[in-house]
Amino acid sequence: MAIRIIRTDGDEVLRKKSRAVDKINDKILELVEDMIDTMYEADGVGLAAPQVGVLKRVVVIDVGDGPIVMINPEILESSGEQTDDEGCLSLPGKFGCVTRPYYVKAKAYDTDMNEFVVEAEELFARAICHEIDHLDGILFKDKVEGSLNESE
Repeated sequence: MAIRIIRTDGDEVLRKKSRAVDKINDKILELVEDMIDTMYEADGVGLAAPQVGVLKRVVVIDVGDGPIVMINPEILESSGEQTDDEGCLSLPGKFGCVTRPYYVKAKAYDTDMNEFVVEAEELFARAICHEIDHLDGILFKDKVEGSLNESE
């Protein structure tokens, strides 16, 4: 396991669309472990593979219940709205107000390529949407209502 360098705003890899994972191999398993370690080291609640320079559809999320690995995630349903401040490990020290769905139902695969469905609300739903955006080259600053702010 290793801590990887988190790419920051301005790095072109953050604006590219990630490719689907078609099979699990040692390289993908190592990526997942490194992403979890990197997320924890940076005190984040989520991390997408492009943030560590890998254009694969892999995200890890932990909103307090332990890490969830989502390979090839996609949102099946969403409803409601929540508006709150959001930040990103790739934009350190920046935050802004973003509206996301209150509820999402998402499909993904685990590290054994078993499909699973997860239903999420509030912060968990926000994190899923935020990380899936990363897989499509979208940063939260693209959705900020008003101005991007600096944390003190």
